[in-house]
This record gives sequence, C-alpha cells and structure tokens, in this order.
Amino acid sequence: MTEVSLDLGHDHANVRPDVHSTVRSARAVPSAECRQSKNGENYERSDLKVLFANKFFFRNGGSEVVMFDVMEQMRHRNVGVVEFSMTDERNIPSEYQSYFVSQKSYRHVSRTDKIKSAISLVHSREAVAKIGKLIADEKPDVLHCHNIYHQLTPSIITAASRAGVPVVLTLHDYKPVCPVYTQLSNGKVCTKCADGQFEAVLKQRCADGSLTRSALLWAEARYHALAGSYHRVGKFICPSKFMREAVVRRFGADKVVHIPNGIDASRIEMSRQDEGYVLYLGRLSSEKGVETLLRTHAASDALWRLMIAGTGPLLADLQRKYPSAEFRGHLGGIELDAAIRGAALIVVPSEWHENSPISILEAMAYGKPIVASNIGGIPELVREGKTGLLFAPGNVGQLSNKITMLLGNRALREAFGRNAREIVEVEHSLKAHGSALLSLYETLARSVGSRKKVGS
Repeated sequence: MTEVSLDLGHDHANVRPDVHSTVRSARAVPSAECRQSKNGENYERSDLKVLFANKFFFRNGGSEVVMFDVMEQMRHRNVGVVEFSMTDERNIPSEYQSYFVSQKSYRHVSRTDKIKSAISLVHSREAVAKIGKLIADEKPDVLHCHNIYHQLTPSIITAASRAGVPVVLTLHDYKPVCPVYTQLSNGKVCTKCADGQFEAVLKQRCADGSLTRSALLWAEARYHALAGSYHRVGKFICPSKFMREAVVRRFGADKVVHIPNGIDASRIEMSRQDEGYVLYLGRLSSEKGVETLLRTHAASDALWRLMIAGTGPLLADLQRKYPSAEFRGHLGGIELDAAIRGAALIVVPSEWHENSPISILEAMAYGKPIVASNIGGIPELVREGKTGLLFAPGNVGQLSNKITMLLGNRALREAFGRNAREIVEVEHSLKAHGSALLSLYETLARSVGSRKKVGS
C-alpha cells in the first residue's frame, strides 16, 4: 500500500513571530461604566461579547499576531472576549481552555488513523460539540474566526449560525476560494477555483502533485460548499484589497469588507541603525521566493552581505547551495530585534499571492525600506519609489538592480524608511483597526437583535 501523508501545508509554524505585542489571557470585562485603557484613552462601557476562534492559541504566525492584538484591543474597549482553540502545550493560558478541542496534527499520521483523520479534517464533531457548549454557556454576540481550517474546521461556522450567532471570518489566506489555500498549482499562480468550482485541484494535482492529498482537499472544499459553511459567514474581512477582489467573485461584494491590518507602532522604536546588510525574514519554502534572493546574491559574487532569518523545509538544501549567505535560523526576541534594526533593507521576494504580511508592517514601523515582489497585496504596502522598490517575482536581474540601487544610496533608504513609518502610523494603526472591527461587530449583533443572547 502506498503511504499517504496528510501534511497539507497549512500547519507550518511561521518563523516570524511578533516580538513586541503583549499577550494576556482572557478575563472578564469590568462592570464599570467607563474604563481607561493603558494608553490613557477612555472608552464607553460595552455589553458586547465576542468569541474568537483560531486553531493555534500561541504566536505561531501572522494570523495569531493579528488575533491576539485584536483581542487586546477589544478588552481595552470593554468588550467581553471569549476564546476557542486547540489544546497545545505552547498555548497562552486561557480561562476557556476546558472548551478547546484535543490536539491534532496531520503531519505524522499512522496508517490506521488516516481515514479517521481525513474525516475530522473535513468536519470535526468534537469542535462542533465544544463550540456549541461554549456558545450556550457564554452567549457571545459575534463569532470572529481566523485560521480555523483542518483542526477546527469551517463546521464551527455552521454551528454558530444555527445558534443565532453571526460570524465574521478574517481571511489570512485564500482557503475559501483555493483548496490548497495559496493559489499556487505546482509552483505556478492559479485562480481556477475562485468561483467555487474546485475540480481544477484534482485535474492539476495541486497538493504537491499528490492525487491523494489533492482529492482530500477537493472533498473538503466540496463538502463545505454543499453544506454552505462559508455562505453562513456574515462578513469576510480582507486585510488587502487584492484579497477582497479574490473572494468577491464567489461571495459577492456585500459580504466582503476591506479592513487593513493594524499594528501598534508605538511599541517599536524607529531604527536609526544601518549596518549595510540585506535581511530576509520568513519561512524557507518555495512560495516565499527565498531562492530567488539567494541566486541574486550568488550572481553578485556576494558583494553585499545577506542575512537569512528563518527556517523551513528548504533550509538544508539552501545552506548547501548558497554557502556565502548567513543563515541565522529562527530568531526571536532581542536577536530578532537586533537583526531588523541593523539591516539596510529588507527583501520580501514572495512568489505567491501574499495577502498583507504583518512582517512588512513591522519592518515599516522600524523605518526600514523594503524591496519586494510585485504580487498579491504586497504593492499596497510597499509603494514603489515611496517606501521601497518592487520587482517582478522570480526576476533575478530586476531584484539585483533594486538592491544595488538602494545599497548605494543611504539617503534614499532613510527617506523610504521615514515614509514607511509614517504610513504605518497613519494608515495601519491598531486603534483604527479595532474601531473598524467594533463597528462591524455591533452592526452584525444588531442584525440578530439588540444584544440578543442565545438561549435567553
């Protein structure tokens, strides 16, 4: 029998955790009529309660960074916060952890458990039962989903909807319109499933050329299409305009709203350092385009210093092929902060439709110029000639020219960095992001009755 792997590429740890955000476990909202936030801002008391769902409850990647920051924002605004996730020893403590589903990993599944695991990947009875109990006990006004695929499954959307709780889904990737979530097929950009017809994933074997894994992802997509899971979502939140256009075709303009990601730039002191090296931060996988950057460095005879911060499936192969680059592995805390501060520029060479990477916003908050691929939502953040320079994905010649140009002009790097910091502060503030979300929550809660509580 052929060994079948259930590693579907959606559970990899992101190597760029947020260094600066403070995370707190959920606690009951004080009953005072008005409370002052840690920033000294006063917010009116709110009776709203929001249930946040994400399969990881630790800072695994960008979706968790966004969710934890939003939950903190809601607590500052006196909104009740309830949490739903998967049990994991790395989790941040939560008073709701007794409701969390049991830990599941689809990377190393025994032969005897494959069918059971495949079924739970599509529909989790445990997740439906436990979120149903949590909703009954806590009576949230809104369910806000983030990365729920595979371990929690979109079936929790149906469970909430049937309980009368409106659902918001932040799209960190393309899963509702692409079974493999990346809009990549065998290394090439593909949007054939954007209208909700998923046969292309089978025909093209989009899951790394595997018919078995492609068939499983097709079955998952078809099941939720027939169940109407995603169509029960009240609003899809798209951090980039590019993402919005990608999903409007299937769900319609009325259901999709663009709310840019926000970060608290006040937590990050703008860097005045510049040690002249080029920095890559991210996962070492093919869609991230890191080998394009390494080929560019090698073609220049390593005339400039290149630091690679991250890990991933390509690490060993890339280290062997490109010994002149500095591979620093996973960096966190002080080491990561120092690596960003000392960089002359940061390169984002992605070759897939990036949405709105938090890593780019953080680099901008540090005041760093960015050279990035002109793909997906990246050009909405990296603005040509203002905050950085863009190049055609995979084009070594263009990338080399852009890096050389910036490395040769410190004044230009500093100007781009100042512009980047200003744009983050004005257009991507965490406060503005929180305000937009709160307004959306309140609108959805009113749509099912003013502060209507399930079971009351």
